Amino acid sequence: MICKTRLIAGLSLLVGAVAACSSPSEPTTTAETTETAPRVLTLYSSRHYDSDKELYAMFEAETDARLEVREAGASQLLETMRAEGDQSPADIILAADAGSLWRFKDAGLTQALPSETLESLIPANYRAADGHWYGVARRMRGIAYDPTRWSAEDLATWPTLAMEDKAGEICVRSSSNIYNLSLMGELIHRLGAEAAQAWATAVVGNMARNPQGGDTDQIRAIAAGECSIAITNHYYWVRLSTSNSDADQQVAASTAFLFPEFSEGSGSHVNITGAAVTATADDLALAEEFLTYLLSETGQTYLTRETKELPLIDGAPLPEGVDALPALSPSDTALDIYGENQAEAQRLFDLAGWN
Repeated sequence: MICKTRLIAGLSLLVGAVAACSSPSEPTTTAETTETAPRVLTLYSSRHYDSDKELYAMFEAETDARLEVREAGASQLLETMRAEGDQSPADIILAADAGSLWRFKDAGLTQALPSETLESLIPANYRAADGHWYGVARRMRGIAYDPTRWSAEDLATWPTLAMEDKAGEICVRSSSNIYNLSLMGELIHRLGAEAAQAWATAVVGNMARNPQGGDTDQIRAIAAGECSIAITNHYYWVRLSTSNSDADQQVAASTAFLFPEFSEGSGSHVNITGAAVTATADDLALAEEFLTYLLSETGQTYLTRETKELPLIDGAPLPEGVDALPALSPSDTALDIYGENQAEAQRLFDLAGWN
């Protein structure tokens, strides 16, 4: 009897010791402490606008996603992604110009995103045929000019810039600029390589100065009397016209703007800001959700509000100042052509002596 009592007492002490070693703070069930991790989308953007940041904040507020954004120039982002390789955190690339997006694709840094939703929203020529990038806003390359020297009829087509009466009148930036390469890419498509080179050679002969500066500098050069014709994207002119600076407004007021065609009735050169899904992205559903949001009325409004680009979706509100532009008849050329012809465009520019 005494032995049995001692045994029971010993077992009680052992059970008490084990209980004492257990932590009272340990969860009793996994469900009590597990929280759903937020979906994260890492965006590499070559844009730098406050309205973009507002747009991202609204996307986060309306979804369960979080955006992590890295901003830098398109070339810098491309080199960064090359260095990061398979470890790149990037999910989406947002960049200006179809030619820039083609460079990311050519480097093997993007993947196709098949999407019936995006394909239904975006006209076929504003997206890659293989789904590697999608346009989200439009940008037009055109001509600013001195209306006291020229009429719109004098500059109605791109070939008119090669005419002898334009000698010493043209200002333009470097041939290596992606906007000029894409324009030349469509000229090659429209005219053939030989005629495109002849055009570039004639334009070089008509330049008022060596290529320099950005598009805004070309417009300012007209106001300063250095030239009377400038090749520039439309939104640089609109930004000057809507600037808070009286001096900028005066520059715009002293010039006019037009969208030249390649030939009568062919349409005007159009480009895009677009987005591509990276090769390292794994949440394709979230990527599609974000791109679809950029194409909503809210997305289109905020994407174009500061940039003065044109919405890609018909019916979206136009940014301030765009209504001062002439009527637009965009070309139906597939923008894949710009990337495919990019190396040839640079070669022809070099042969023409366009620095």
